[in-house]
Amino acid sequence: MSLEFILLLGSVLFFISMIVGKAGHKFGIPVLLLFLGVGMAFGQDGFGLDFQNIQTAQIIGTVALSIILFSGGLDTKFLEIKPIIYPGIILATGGVVLTALFTGFFIWWLSGALAPSLGIGLATALLLASTTSSTDSASVFGILRSRGTILKNNLRPMLELESGSNDPMAYMLTVTLITIINSGGISFWYVALMVIVQLVVGALVGYYFGKASVVLINRIKLDNEALYPILLFTLGMFVFSLTYFLKGNGYLAIYIAGLVIGNSKFVHKRTSMRFMDGLAWMSQILLFLTLGLLVNPRELLSADVLIPGLIISFFIIIVARPLSVYLCLIPFKRITNRDKAFVSWVGLRGAVPIIFAILTLAAEVPHARWLFNIVFIITLVSLILQGTSLNRVASWLKLSRQPEQYRSLEDFDVEFSEEIKSAMTEILITEDALKHGKNLMEMSLPNKTLAVMVKRGEKYFIPTGQTKLCVGDKLLVISDNEEALKETYRSMGISEFSYQKND
Repeated sequence: MSLEFILLLGSVLFFISMIVGKAGHKFGIPVLLLFLGVGMAFGQDGFGLDFQNIQTAQIIGTVALSIILFSGGLDTKFLEIKPIIYPGIILATGGVVLTALFTGFFIWWLSGALAPSLGIGLATALLLASTTSSTDSASVFGILRSRGTILKNNLRPMLELESGSNDPMAYMLTVTLITIINSGGISFWYVALMVIVQLVVGALVGYYFGKASVVLINRIKLDNEALYPILLFTLGMFVFSLTYFLKGNGYLAIYIAGLVIGNSKFVHKRTSMRFMDGLAWMSQILLFLTLGLLVNPRELLSADVLIPGLIISFFIIIVARPLSVYLCLIPFKRITNRDKAFVSWVGLRGAVPIIFAILTLAAEVPHARWLFNIVFIITLVSLILQGTSLNRVASWLKLSRQPEQYRSLEDFDVEFSEEIKSAMTEILITEDALKHGKNLMEMSLPNKTLAVMVKRGEKYFIPTGQTKLCVGDKLLVISDNEEALKETYRSMGISEFSYQKND
């Protein structure tokens, strides 16, 4: 295929994915599942696009996952995760190991009882379990943030911390078991040392190079302000790749680096953060489209894949994940049983298990294609069953509340640095709003609230107290008091309000 055809096809797939994702969000369907569906629809069993390049898929998966983790770290507020950092870390490490062990032994038993002809040994069963042992950061970030889900008891930061930091443990388990299977054995002490080194090196590189990145961004003087988001992205990729050569875990390093950078002050922060957020969403679309193209739906429907895949999926959801969560959270008395039940349910599987399954294909592990298809079934079941019911389960457990109706400004593209606590809103001037007088000074604006700009038709201007407002004008109002803005709407007889809070 020519480069022009690849670009044309890629742009069409991206556009279709975004349109489908928008429709899916309206009906409560995880957009990541729809991205995956678009890829499968255009694959060899759909419109006939044949894509079976394992090495290319692995490269796309590695780069996309690193960007998603970096963006997730940037968006995670340390003040939010500080109260739950210990249970989050235990879930991200011990929870992954326990889930892999419970699931691995179950798969080993199941393969002997259901498909003995496959000859699946304990090591292969544990490998399959390890690829699915971590919750997927792309799925958790995407579902929780895109829906604006508001959870009680610090559950959201704990889930985001777990999903953002548990991939390194699952990755190390997967790579270790691949090495054991292909080499015929490996020393336990060597494995333990490798795990410790990867975790320690990854954490140290991520932390210190994250700090150094903040200093560099603030001190370097770039002539073009548009280059600062590119600089942030470049530093993140540098941290990820450098950690690999230092024998550390790059996924852990880039997440911690993002966490350190995102919780620091640096120039052009909001612009850079928005750039990374958009890049992360593009990476998710590209990642799930690629994975969808890679799978062969006909293979998923065969009896030796579909039946064990469904059984293993429900075992992970109903037994392995809840049991691991409850055991890991025993020391934390403040975490209630309802909290544990919800954390268990948000054990979403997504792109990460499939990426790890691609590693088995690249390493030519015995039964690798079967492992890949089983992992794909597990991912589909998790996204369909758990992803679509997340809000309902949270409501049923009384752990969620309705979000306040924040909406981005439509006619005023104005933002402040996140260090400036403020609330902004735009008010459409109606006849009721002018009932006390047409001059701005006659408007019932509370204290600490200012009208800073007016849009009349296509013109913008800064008002004074004597400015006469007209029906149809749009007024930009800013305040450091959120309740004052609500009071402004009520006093002006506006029942529905939409405002943007800068926090």
